[in-house]
Amino acid sequence: MKPGIYFDISNADYHAGDGVSKSQLDMLAKTPALLKWVKDAPEDEDKKSALNMGSALHCLLLEPEEFDKRFIVAPEFNRRTTAGKQDEAAFLKDVTGMGMTVMSSEEGRNLQLMRSSAMAHPAARWMLEQEGYCEASHYWIDPETGELCRIRPDKRLKQHPVIVDVKKVSDMERFSRHIEEFRYHVQDAMYREGAQQTTGEPHGFFFLAVSESIDCGRYPVRVFELDAQDIDTGHALFRRDLNTFHNCRVQDDWGGVEIIKRPEWARKQDMYL
Repeated sequence: MKPGIYFDISNADYHAGDGVSKSQLDMLAKTPALLKWVKDAPEDEDKKSALNMGSALHCLLLEPEEFDKRFIVAPEFNRRTTAGKQDEAAFLKDVTGMGMTVMSSEEGRNLQLMRSSAMAHPAARWMLEQEGYCEASHYWIDPETGELCRIRPDKRLKQHPVIVDVKKVSDMERFSRHIEEFRYHVQDAMYREGAQQTTGEPHGFFFLAVSESIDCGRYPVRVFELDAQDIDTGHALFRRDLNTFHNCRVQDDWGGVEIIKRPEWARKQDMYL
């Protein structure tokens, strides 16, 4: 894959293709052996085909014109009656083989409310209504290691140096913990780096967080930008992990055995033995 920005690479081909991604660096941060494992470990196809509300929300917010091509919202069926169960079975039979994800009536309703909630937030609405490139694939050669790197921003605005990343969250009050848990500060750093390397212009990075949990009858929506300290930490971790990947690849040594410790509360009890 040559460096540049590509607009016609499918999501599946992107994830199966060349280049170091943020998700790979996440695995490497736990142990480099996971990168070798994930290439060969089998996947449960039944689980993969299950509805991913995060993917559905991304599509509805960022590419609403594509939603009806990828998802089917089922009518409401009364499962307490024989007729309702028969109607549901007939519907599911009709849509089988269409290559689309089926959503229940309730899931479709909730999704529309989440979209309306996002559009009610002034900053979120502005970002969603701006012209932009959704799911474009960016590839560049890292100047320090020579490694091919890649990112796939949810949306990069056309007229402004801004990257928007949509996050579906279960609890908005826990989003700051998610930053640490899912290393969103590393994503911030890698996506800023990728955008600058491929466009020649520094970009801002914003999280558009939409809750799937009701709070006072509404789905909370917030727009966040990391503070300077966490941006710096994310950049340091990105450089550390990419350098580790480079060293593992050059030496062809990915380790395998990890050290594990009992919980601290259990270890403290050892002093009484």
